Amino acid sequence: MSEVKQDKTKQGSVQTTGHAWDGDIQEFNNPLPRWWLWGFYATTLFAVLYWVFYPAWPVGDSYTKGVFNNITYKVGGKEVTTHWNTRALLMKDLQEGEEAVKQRKYMSGLMAASYEKIVSDPKMMQFTRSVGKILFEDNCAACHGMGGAGVAGLFPNLVDDDWLWGGSLKTIQATIESGRRGYMPGFKKTFNDAQMNDVVEYVMSLSGKQVDEDMAKRGGVLFNGQGGGCYYCHTSKGTGMASVGSANLTDSIWTVAKVSSQKTPETKRKVIRDVISSGISREMPMWKARLSEAEIKVLTVYVHELGGGK
Repeated sequence: MSEVKQDKTKQGSVQTTGHAWDGDIQEFNNPLPRWWLWGFYATTLFAVLYWVFYPAWPVGDSYTKGVFNNITYKVGGKEVTTHWNTRALLMKDLQEGEEAVKQRKYMSGLMAASYEKIVSDPKMMQFTRSVGKILFEDNCAACHGMGGAGVAGLFPNLVDDDWLWGGSLKTIQATIESGRRGYMPGFKKTFNDAQMNDVVEYVMSLSGKQVDEDMAKRGGVLFNGQGGGCYYCHTSKGTGMASVGSANLTDSIWTVAKVSSQKTPETKRKVIRDVISSGISREMPMWKARLSEAEIKVLTVYVHELGGGK
């Protein structure tokens, strides 16, 4: 490496640091733009001020709390005071902010109104749809899906107006508050293969499917007799009972057996047979301990409307 004299006689020529390698490789001397330097200094100053004003650096088992005033908000009816942080700020805003105050006013109005008044008032329904959608997505969508379509065989569809436990507003409220448990015993030890096939054929006939009439007739005897006792829950006509959450077998709406997605009569029979053989056990938890009365009322109207509002 050798020293190279800078040529200062030529105006506008690029200066070098004065070093050269292999005789012709030189290092240019290009200073950073002034605007870039000032931007760098400004961001450095911002970072230092941020560390001072906001919670930032860990110190032992704690951390720096910043210099802003403490924030007080309520948790479970009790006041909690903590240093400034975005979570505490959000909690306070949700309780005392302008929009929160408006929401409480609307919620108070809903609590004072009857269901008939709510569903007939466009403004109340607009508010109910807005809040109910959020409550549903936060609490119900994990099982019933974002739109309430459910999962066949696992979680009921809430948009088809086929209510296992009843679809009135008061019934839906009771379902949300106290939960439900759906249970049907398995019949794999009750029926032999021939009897199981006969009962499957009868169940198929109830929903209008083309079946073997002799098999369906024998299956009907088992369904409505002591041999099977299915009519205790599903009634002798197969229409189900809301009081026990038993499915209506005559409306072609299958809440557990995935019949609608099957392409052939054989596969339809198989999924029905699987349900009869294994039985059903599924549970929806109660929500009255988690949601307020007002939130349950909003969810009741929202879910009711998902099913057509009938």
